[in-house]
Amino acid sequence: MLLVACAAVALLSCVVLAAGLWRGGDEPRTAPPAPSVTEPAGPEARAATSPPPKEQDGSGHDRSPAALGRSTPTKVTIPAIDVSTGLEELGLDDDGAMDTPHDPDLAGWYTPGPAPGQVGPAVVAGHVTWNGARAVFYRLSELAPGDTVAVDRADGRTTAFTVDRVEQYPKNEFPTVEVYRNLDHAGLRLITCAGDYSAAEHRYADNVVVYATLTRTTPTA
Repeated sequence: MLLVACAAVALLSCVVLAAGLWRGGDEPRTAPPAPSVTEPAGPEARAATSPPPKEQDGSGHDRSPAALGRSTPTKVTIPAIDVSTGLEELGLDDDGAMDTPHDPDLAGWYTPGPAPGQVGPAVVAGHVTWNGARAVFYRLSELAPGDTVAVDRADGRTTAFTVDRVEQYPKNEFPTVEVYRNLDHAGLRLITCAGDYSAAEHRYADNVVVYATLTRTTPTA
């Protein structure tokens, strides 16, 4: 079932992202500057965001925590960019493409894929701007390796992911296989739009993708 689910997500990503239908901001009046994916956020944003320690196997060697079962994610917190957001559930629209969040202040979890904490690449997407104003993932490209993304789940667990890397891709060169391929661990993909904005086409030229790996699970406080 996991292989089927991941294959379905990969196919949908071709339609939605590579075709440039994921706008990330619905017809903004002005385009923000193209975000950098290499310049880290300032030190003040890093003060409270040290990556969580990995669990150890008893011999002093780090190991990733065991993946969890499926449970609906309810909240995403990203201290480095001051994000704390509830989550919409994203499915498919009438054209067979992935829905986008209706509320620009909320991110959305793609429900046909894995849940955060399950084995595989869980996908959370959000708008970068909305009608010219900053939306929930406006600063997503400021994340850097070592930053933490925490996801609360309905089962009372909090899953903490550590950012591995941040990439920016032209929409027509979106690396579908790299983003949505099967994993042997619990991963997370945060996606928004970036780059130049075309008023004629009502879309941005690029996508930003944050790749992260599960590094801790704890009971939700």
